[in-house]
Amino acid sequence: MTKDKSLGLVTVATLTAVLAFSLVEIVSADGHEPYEAAFNKDGELVRPAGWREWVFVGSPLTPNSLNGGAAPFPEFHSVYIDPESWAHYKKTGEFREGTMFAKELTLVGDTAATSGIGFFNGKLQGFEIAHKDSKRYSDDTGGWAYYSFGHHDEPYNSTAAAMPTASCAACHTASAAEDMVFTQYYPILKNAKGAGDAAAGTGG
Repeated sequence: MTKDKSLGLVTVATLTAVLAFSLVEIVSADGHEPYEAAFNKDGELVRPAGWREWVFVGSPLTPNSLNGGAAPFPEFHSVYIDPESWAHYKKTGEFREGTMFAKELTLVGDTAATSGIGFFNGKLQGFEIAHKDSKRYSDDTGGWAYYSFGHHDEPYNSTAAAMPTASCAACHTASAAEDMVFTQYYPILKNAKGAGDAAAGTGG
């Protein structure tokens, strides 16, 4: 093999390696790498990037107008699960260690539209994360912790400390259907449980 051909092969190999590395960086930046919780030196959870690209599982609503004007949670709760945990749940029917649910709150906006009378999304009003880690969190919370990154419009806080057990985990312990998760209110999760690629709406 000539020197010129050898240099050419080296150059092609180098370019291939650079492109491959760049693609990994792009995929990571777009949020398609495995999602793992990150914490700062104070033990606060770092708000995950790309969470709006996670798998949407539902958006329950208990508006003030149907709860005597004082509902405990009057906002839309748009809930997402990280893709790695979604894939694991479809395969095994269980929430893996490291599972994260993201919940974005939205105020009720208009109550009438061209489609009819109803409840429609208004302004963004907060962001929360539920995280499963049995080694990090107490058995009293089923190995889960809950974090609020602000009860307000964007920008949300970049980090958050775990909320007290009484403020969130207690309700999940008392009423959640499965592993501290209210799967009874999320048919997307119920249909996907252990269904693998046959889960409805997964696209393959």
